[in-house]
Amino acid sequence: MADNDAPNTTPAKPAAEAAEKSVAEKANGGPASSESPAQPVPAASRPAGGARPQRGPRRERPDHRPRRRGPGGGATEPNPARPGARSTPRVTEWFQDLRQERLRFELEEIWDEGKLAYRWTGAITPPPPLVEPRGLSREQCIEIFRWMLLNRALEQQLENLYKQSRVVGGVYFGLGQEGCSVASAYALGPNDWMAPMIRNQGSLLVRGFPARDIMMQYMARADSPTGGKDGTSHFGDLESRHVVAPISMLGDLIPVMAGVCLGERLQGREIAAMTWIGDGGQSTGVFHEGLNLAAVQNLGLVLIVENNLWAYSTPLQKQTRIRDLAIRARAYGIPAMIVDGTDPFQVYQAAHQAIERAHAGGGPTLIEAKLMRMKGHAIHDPAAYVPAAMLEFWRLRDPIARLEIWLKRKSWLDEAAIEEMRRAVESEILAERDAAEASPMPPPERAFEGVYCDGCHDPRPRFLGRGRRRP
Repeated sequence: MADNDAPNTTPAKPAAEAAEKSVAEKANGGPASSESPAQPVPAASRPAGGARPQRGPRRERPDHRPRRRGPGGGATEPNPARPGARSTPRVTEWFQDLRQERLRFELEEIWDEGKLAYRWTGAITPPPPLVEPRGLSREQCIEIFRWMLLNRALEQQLENLYKQSRVVGGVYFGLGQEGCSVASAYALGPNDWMAPMIRNQGSLLVRGFPARDIMMQYMARADSPTGGKDGTSHFGDLESRHVVAPISMLGDLIPVMAGVCLGERLQGREIAAMTWIGDGGQSTGVFHEGLNLAAVQNLGLVLIVENNLWAYSTPLQKQTRIRDLAIRARAYGIPAMIVDGTDPFQVYQAAHQAIERAHAGGGPTLIEAKLMRMKGHAIHDPAAYVPAAMLEFWRLRDPIARLEIWLKRKSWLDEAAIEEMRRAVESEILAERDAAEASPMPPPERAFEGVYCDGCHDPRPRFLGRGRRRP
């Protein structure tokens, strides 16, 4: 499964302007001037029979396709040339590749004892060091590290609760994706919105949900955010945290978050609305519909495609022939970035850039995060279809281990400080688990509460028309 570079394009010829000037001079019988345009040929001087005078050689159409200047660079795209007018370049930045390494490996289908299996081929190499964070202080880098530790400790407790038969339903893990979930949500402002997916537990923690809420939700307890009516991650907070609940139909959050941006714009605010989707979910039709809506309306949608290489048991190359999913943004005319999803600083940098663009009214951005789902689709899935060598390759890119090494090299944390932080996180998670288990199961009579609106809010429209607000 090798990553393909974005398509190379041919730059406009440097001599295009001089060639156009020469053509104009030949056609008009003298030097062309932008101040004195050529006069039309009088009708009396035209050849008999209505034939038009012979024109000069046909002017070649300039190449308007963008040219990539390398990772993180812009591209120049000339404006359509007019006779006698100077062509000025227009700068575009539709594609940036922020990664420090290009993944070079292949997955091959094989038959092993009559069963379909996959063979992974590639070099198991160590990852590069993390990029230097831009716009993050020492305290903020350490805070991101702690959120990631809390994210992993929470999922370990959820696995324990499941094995003790205390979870109602299944459990979905984001092992190996903590850096992406935490760092992207960390870049959001207080007035921005987000809509997590099942593997984005870290984003919920960053946004202010206590770990007990997530554990109570999985255990369907009475004090959970949904009052025990849902046994997984379908909960949010529209009032204070600006969090839209996940939707099981993958991709449907994209048009919903586009609508959130549109609603805020109608109230005079340009905000960023972030949501996540996997490589499997981006193959759905609603992915196209929602992203196209955001592009056409120039809405501040920040879409993070977590390319974790497996849609349940379907590898990426069985979904699409492209390997860089960010290339699809070009079809919608919006900017795109590719990041190493196991490098939290790269993720933060890309997310922060996209959020700032949204605040400035610059429209949507697609960010592809390259990473690996290190466990099965859910706890019931042992992921035996994943080759062991592939798991080893990505185990070396554990985002928590990479950030720990980086913090030690910067002398911002030593081994003793990290161990103390781990103990504090573990103590916090155990206290949160105790509080979650102390919550009772919901009584049967509450089953019908909150299903329909019973006067909990005023459903009348807030706006009566363009610029007219309801009194």
